[in-house]
Amino acid sequence: MTASKEKYPTKLATMLDAIGRISPELRQNSGTAESERWIPKESIELLEEAGVFRAAVPERFGGLDLSAAEQASVLTEIARSCGSTGWVSSVWMSSAWIVSLYPDKAQEEIFANGSVRVSGGFTPTGTMKATDGGYILNGTWRFNTGVRGAEWNICAAMVETPDGGHEELFAVVPISEVSVADDWDTFGAAGTGSVTSSVRDVFVPAHRVVDGSVYDASTGDRWNEKVNGRNYNLTSYILATCAPVYIGLAKAALDLFTERLPGKKITYTEWTDQSRHPYTWVQLATAANKIAACEALQRTWLESMQGPENAGEKMTVEAKAAVRGQVGYVVQTAKEAAEILYNISSASTISRSNAFQRAYRDIVALSLHGLLTPVSSLEAHGRVLLGLEPGTDYI
Repeated sequence: MTASKEKYPTKLATMLDAIGRISPELRQNSGTAESERWIPKESIELLEEAGVFRAAVPERFGGLDLSAAEQASVLTEIARSCGSTGWVSSVWMSSAWIVSLYPDKAQEEIFANGSVRVSGGFTPTGTMKATDGGYILNGTWRFNTGVRGAEWNICAAMVETPDGGHEELFAVVPISEVSVADDWDTFGAAGTGSVTSSVRDVFVPAHRVVDGSVYDASTGDRWNEKVNGRNYNLTSYILATCAPVYIGLAKAALDLFTERLPGKKITYTEWTDQSRHPYTWVQLATAANKIAACEALQRTWLESMQGPENAGEKMTVEAKAAVRGQVGYVVQTAKEAAEILYNISSASTISRSNAFQRAYRDIVALSLHGLLTPVSSLEAHGRVLLGLEPGTDYI
C-alpha cells in the first residue's frame, strides 16, 4: 500500500505561501533569537499558524504528512529567514516523523493534537533499566536542540541485556520530565538554544520505547508498518532534513549581499559602485551557482530516498553512503558560497546590526555538526565507493 499523494502540492504551496508571509517577522526576530539564545515565542507562534509542526505528522492524526522533499522545501525557506529558527524547525519536524515509527499507542498519545514539537537526539548518553511495564530512564544529553520549546523529547540510552551485553534504545518522554540547563552560549547558531538536558529516574512505558530497528524503519506494532512512502531510512532522512538549513542560509547570504550592493562604493578605490565591478560579477555568479549545484544534488538524494520507499524497498548501503557523502559535500559547498560573498563584502559587514554576518556565522558553526561535517561524511562515502565498509553505523 502506498501513502496517498493527492493534495500534497496544494498543501505544500499553502505552507510555502504562509512562510513567505511570515518571513519578514522571522528575519526581524533573528537578532532577538541570537541575543536571547533561543527563538522568540512570536516566531514559534507564527510557525504554528503556518502549519509547520503538522508537516511530518500522519494525516490520520490531523497532520499534513509531507514527503521528505516537501519538508526540505519548507525548511529551506524558514532557514532563509533565520538560520536558528530553520535549525530548530528541522529538529522538531524530523523528530515528529520519528514518532511515526513508534507503536500505535505512542503515536496516538504524542500526535493527539495533530501539531507537535518533538526534540531529542540519537547519542546514547543515558541508561535504561527494565521494570514492570517499561523502563526507568536516567541520563544527560548535550546539544539538545529545541528542547526549550518542545512538548516531547526523544532520549537515546543503553540497557543491559540478559546475556550481559548492551542494547541501544530510544525513549520518548514528556517535556515535563526533562530538566534543562542554561549552557548554550555560542558564536554561531546561537538562537537554537541547544542546551544540555537531563532525566532522572523517569518511568517510560514500553510503548514509548523502540530499539535499533528504528534505523531502517522496521519497527512494528504500528498501523503504518507496511504503508509505503514515508518509512525512510532514519539517518538518510535526518540528513535530508538538516541539509536544507545550509542551503537556506547560503540563499540568505546571497539575498542579503545583493540587497546592499547597488550604489555601494569600494573604499579606498575609484570604484563608486561595487555592482559595476567585474570581479563582483564573477564572485556573485560563482556563489549563486554553488547554491544551485547544492539544490540539484539535493534533488538527487531525495529521489534516491523516495523511489525505493514508494516501492516498499530498503535503500542499499551504497545509496545510503551516497546520501551522507552528498549531504557533506553540500554542507561544504553552501559554506563556500557564503564565504565567497563574505570576502567581497565591506568592513561594515562585521557589525552585529548587519544580518549577513549572522547568516555567515550560523553556517560556519553548523558545519561542525558531527553527523554533517564534510570530512567524515565524504570519508564514509569514499570508503563505500572503493568497496570498503563505511566505517560508521550512521549512514
